[in-house]
Amino acid sequence: MTTSEFAAVCLAGVSDQPLDPAVVEAAVTGPEYGAVVVFTGKVRDHDGGQAVSALEYSAHPDAERFLRNCCAALAERSGLPVAAVHRVGQLTVGDLAIVVAVAAPHRAEAFTTCAELVDRIKHEVPIWKRQLFADGLSEWVNACG
Repeated sequence: MTTSEFAAVCLAGVSDQPLDPAVVEAAVTGPEYGAVVVFTGKVRDHDGGQAVSALEYSAHPDAERFLRNCCAALAERSGLPVAAVHRVGQLTVGDLAIVVAVAAPHRAEAFTTCAELVDRIKHEVPIWKRQLFADGLSEWVNACG
């Protein structure tokens, strides 16, 4: 398959709305795949020994294009369908920040490819998070997920 063929089956988006893992999973599921790995990254209540009250995600205007390119490149290299959606805006503890899904004939390849996609998104897609701490301080982190 070519990159353009994978782009048609590869869901990649940035959204200010709550994320639905079922939608991301449905984008990669097919009868030929025995394994579908879905990763959800949630806002946790702590980081580095500090209590986190919320996160704010900001994205470069071209972040969705970067995300789509990331997904398409990995789909082409692996031959597997992949999908990823990242949330932006104000998120509270427990909210989903990212959902990634990969389907494969067998679980090992699905797990490995999903982990690689999450790492690539974190390093290649211009999305930044601001951690808001319970003590009123905040910190910008140049990473997503």
